[in-house]
Amino acid sequence: MKEFNLQCPIPISDYPRVLLAHGGGGKLMHNLIEKMFSAAFSNDILQQDHDSVQIQIDSAKIAYTTDSYVVKPIFFPGGDIGSLAVNGTVNDLSMSGAVPKYLSLGLIIEEGFAMNHLWLVVQSIALAAGAAGVKIATGDTKVVDKGKGDGIFINTSGIGLIEHNLNISPKNIQNGDVIIINGDIGRHGIAIMAEREGLEFEHTIESDCAPLNEIVQNIINAGIDVHCLRDLTRGGLSSTLNELASSSLKEIIIDEISVPVHEDVRGACEILGFDPMYVANEGKFIAIVPAKDAAKCLEVMIAHQYGADSSIIGRINSADEAIVKLKSRIGTMRILDMLSGEQLPRIC
Repeated sequence: MKEFNLQCPIPISDYPRVLLAHGGGGKLMHNLIEKMFSAAFSNDILQQDHDSVQIQIDSAKIAYTTDSYVVKPIFFPGGDIGSLAVNGTVNDLSMSGAVPKYLSLGLIIEEGFAMNHLWLVVQSIALAAGAAGVKIATGDTKVVDKGKGDGIFINTSGIGLIEHNLNISPKNIQNGDVIIINGDIGRHGIAIMAEREGLEFEHTIESDCAPLNEIVQNIINAGIDVHCLRDLTRGGLSSTLNELASSSLKEIIIDEISVPVHEDVRGACEILGFDPMYVANEGKFIAIVPAKDAAKCLEVMIAHQYGADSSIIGRINSADEAIVKLKSRIGTMRILDMLSGEQLPRIC
């Protein structure tokens, strides 16, 4: 029988209450997950440390994941909470190389939420599910008191089939591997921020919210020995790289000049004081592959509509320290650390 420790593992004197930053993808969130949730629920499946877990059921190997969406505002350029919920869960399954098949849909709706807005969200979910080739297999609806739900929250869980024999995992990252990104970073976070705060730029910046299952399957079907895949959501590229460095115990070297950033996003970040490396994305991922497969992988990614601006951005280095280093545009090297919280809360 498991013995329960009644002492909270998070220092109460430092954080007597939960902060927005505890859900922002940075150090505080990872500390909360590692010291409280993972410690309490520790098992071999949780220890996979991936966007979706792999579970063997008889002869079938499946991927399973769940996520909740509390984005504010619920409608934004390039998407809404409905399409975000579908694509976010589809993408988490895809990062295991799985073929997404079924989603559950949980809706928590605030009393007084406009029925026409609910219909728009429902239609968006249906369209996104159809585009990604997944079925809404089950669901649940709850309504909470006015003022208790901030409009609408959505939870989606997903199941996908793993039909390959690759070991796609942060723990399979190897020395000399090459890191490839499927396009420019930072658009989702800036699109949310601009809509939330009523900011107007010269051009409307749209979220990159998109399903990644097809481009991932193209990579796998091309026979590429994929070592790891990871989508870039909360905390952006920097937090993702730091997670992978920690999981693999490797040094990661990134070339800043090779990381694609659209000029409108770069300009918005300069105005707002943000670093694009830390801004959230919803349609971007990195593929980590052996150097011998890098050129072929890049070719496959560029051929897809969601990979036209793909680029090789870095490599895995042999080292005794789990660390991410950035080679700047002027050739200097600096540590690319993980933020404590999130520059932009509630972006997904």
